[in-house]
Amino acid sequence: MPRRLLPEWHPQDAVQLTWPGPESDWAPMLERIEATLETMVVAIARYQAVLVSVPDPATRRHLTTRFAHLGVPTERLHLVVAGADDTWARDHGPLAVEHADGLRLHDYVFTGWGGKFPAPRDNTLTRRLAAAGAYACPVRERDLVLEGGAIESDGEGTLLTTEACLLNPNRNPGLDRRAMEERLHEEFGVTRVLWLASGHLEGDDTDSHVDTLARFCDPGTIAYVRCDDEADPHYPALAAMEAELRALRRADGEPYRLIPLPWPRPCRAPEDGHRLPATYANFLIINGAVLAPIYGDAADARALAALAEAFPDRDIVPIDCRSVIRQHGSLHCLTMQLPQGSLASSN
Repeated sequence: MPRRLLPEWHPQDAVQLTWPGPESDWAPMLERIEATLETMVVAIARYQAVLVSVPDPATRRHLTTRFAHLGVPTERLHLVVAGADDTWARDHGPLAVEHADGLRLHDYVFTGWGGKFPAPRDNTLTRRLAAAGAYACPVRERDLVLEGGAIESDGEGTLLTTEACLLNPNRNPGLDRRAMEERLHEEFGVTRVLWLASGHLEGDDTDSHVDTLARFCDPGTIAYVRCDDEADPHYPALAAMEAELRALRRADGEPYRLIPLPWPRPCRAPEDGHRLPATYANFLIINGAVLAPIYGDAADARALAALAEAFPDRDIVPIDCRSVIRQHGSLHCLTMQLPQGSLASSN
């Protein structure tokens, strides 16, 4: 295969995060989201390094001191000054592609999920981090509008995605399904694209990113959100998505092993009561562990047990994400994994 979009479970150098500034949308609850990000950094640093883009030198100095006090090893914390519009590294971070001549980080166009939010600094963040010496492999700019949360790779030539996002005219209006599949083959060497036509979460700004709905755990296993409450407005679409997943087949013709993730009670924004997109599918795979979002809900324990079933050889590390969903994302949305060979040893 001349190109390969590496799966999330490929050995990693680091996880990339984007730290919010006081002028960001997080301003009304900056201390809360910073506390969540601190928890994530400490958890990840037990297993591997963390690369954090920070808005200014003062934040870099503060975090250097703060994480030293929290016991994060110096060699596992890489802080680079590079301002951003928002914190969603999954969507403005680079995608790691293995080429015949080595690893490259692909830098795709980010438009704030189809122009919903301003994103000029997010769209240039990867290039600025590369210029600052953060990466150890080449960064290649691409002209396709594409977010990391929109696609799932099994590392063996199959890509899982949703029609609502990748075929949305607010991203790449000139590309129909056939043309998009051709681009995905060109970009990633994929030989199969599995399209989900159903599934959405209220409060989601991404047009149904697949990482909120269904995730590869290994080449033969998919964990997905299941709604068991027939009175919930999500039930019809998620039941239809479950039927689609059951009908999918691996490249060898075998069905996928499907692991349902529970449905939490509705999480609502305190200011106006609108529903927030709480999902247990937004987990992060790292070396030796899975960071799992929890929401202070009775379903948390069942979600952690399901992920332990999906990842029997990894630690399951819960992260309280009630602060994160206030801005309509969750744990995976905040992160981008950097595989072995992609992180510079110092910056």
